Parts: sequence; structure tokens; C-alpha cells
Amino acid sequence: METRKHIAAEKKKTCNCAQAVIATYADLAGITEEQAMALGSAFGSGMGNMEGTCGALTGAAVVLGLIKRDKIQARKCMIRIMNDFQARNGATQCKALKGVETGQLLRSCEDCVADASELLEQHISK
Repeated sequence: METRKHIAAEKKKTCNCAQAVIATYADLAGITEEQAMALGSAFGSGMGNMEGTCGALTGAAVVLGLIKRDKIQARKCMIRIMNDFQARNGATQCKALKGVETGQLLRSCEDCVADASELLEQHISK
């Protein structure tokens, strides 16, 4: 059975990590897939340069904000998502996940997208 995390990982093949997550949850966030793609366009590769937070996580943050519509709730959920993602993958920064400085890949983009989607789903279903 295909889950949203698998759908998001599949979408990653044609767009950046943030777009894959946002587009997968566009229906729940009350936006179109086209709007989702535009929202996430600058968040790929750690906000355009692989130095920042993983695009899948920034995509999850966008979706949380659109669904929760409450900054305190959204922040609390995002803190949990970030902590769980860090514990699972060893980093939240794109550069570290890709092993830019170490040469050691911690997690593929498709897997980061799947992980962020899985963690996001745990918080939007509550």
C-alpha cells in the first residue's frame, strides 16, 4: 500500500525536497499542487546552497503552518519533528546529511523526504 511518505519520496525524483513534501500534503494544507511547488521552490538544497536546514524539513514546517494555523502549536510540533529527524539521521542540515565536508552520506534525499513526511504525518493526524 502506498503511503504519503512513499508518494513524497517518488515526487522527489522531479522536484526539490521541500516541494516534494509540500506537494504531497497540498490537499490537507488547502492549497493546489501548483501553489505547493511555488512555495517550496527556494527551499531545496538547504535553502538554495546546501548550508541550511534540509529542504524536506522546511517543507514539513510550511505544511505544519498551513494546517495548524497556530504558531505555538506549529512550533511545538516542528521541534519534535526536528529532534526525531536528528535522532534518526544524525543531522538536520542538508550539508551534513549529504556528507559535503566528510564525504560520508548520512541519508539520501528520497529517504530524508520519506522521514520528514512520516514525522509530519504523526503530528498532523493528532
